[in-house]
Amino acid sequence: MKKSFYKPKWLRVKLPIGKKYNKILKLSNDKNLNTICKSGSCPNIAECWGKGVATFMILGNICTRSCKFCGVKTGKPKKIDFEEPKKVAHSIKMMRIKHAVITSVDRDDLKDMGAIIWVKTIKAIRNINSKITLETLIPDFKGREYLINIIINEKPEVISHNIETVRRLTKKVRVQAKYDRSINVLKYIKLKSNIRTKTGIMLGLGETEEEVIQTLKDSINAKIDIITIGQYLSPSIKHLPVKNFIHPYLFKKYKNLALDMGFLYVESGPLIRSSYNAYKHVL
Repeated sequence: MKKSFYKPKWLRVKLPIGKKYNKILKLSNDKNLNTICKSGSCPNIAECWGKGVATFMILGNICTRSCKFCGVKTGKPKKIDFEEPKKVAHSIKMMRIKHAVITSVDRDDLKDMGAIIWVKTIKAIRNINSKITLETLIPDFKGREYLINIIINEKPEVISHNIETVRRLTKKVRVQAKYDRSINVLKYIKLKSNIRTKTGIMLGLGETEEEVIQTLKDSINAKIDIITIGQYLSPSIKHLPVKNFIHPYLFKKYKNLALDMGFLYVESGPLIRSSYNAYKHVL
């Protein structure tokens, strides 16, 4: 008889309930909006939605890439919804959000990889509320600087792009992505602007402590300001399995190391995801 593979107690989360959670769920369903909270099976959905905070995912809910860790659907995306920017902006206004995080699926099928919709969304949000602060969690745009410049020119308070894992595991975890390309995207943003940059990595995919520390070094050498470190949780049996559950004390160790290296903010813990406490990162 096979042993059951139970999650440790520090990974247990509350079921999503509450008036604010239900309000955001209804709003996203009514407006046909996508949130990475739901599409990505985020373990913090109860906490964040309970606070009236959500991360909106634009350009549909089907990704052109097939990352082995991600719960977002992959395949042939639907046609662009040019009303999406207005829908997102209107919903943010209804939710009375002061800091918004916007992310997207990868749209390698489009000539501009979705950059135009990114700009339209940022502008629509700011047209409704000029005082709102924004984090844009962008794809790598295949490293094409002219597309990255389009985002930089809109001057969001934070531009983030997730490295996701250590160099050795990148090809296995992020099939169509490249470790150095992701690093260079973030390095380029800092080179061309004073905008705060941010990245995130997952643990529990088989990386070593030495590899995690090297990733922290690579990130700080790219002048990345903020990093998030969380536990990988497999969305389904079709995705990569969890190799090991990282104890909270090790997350604390990585946080202290990262702060000593010079990061402005470090979010590190088993349930941390890239948008967790995002509103604090603009302060």
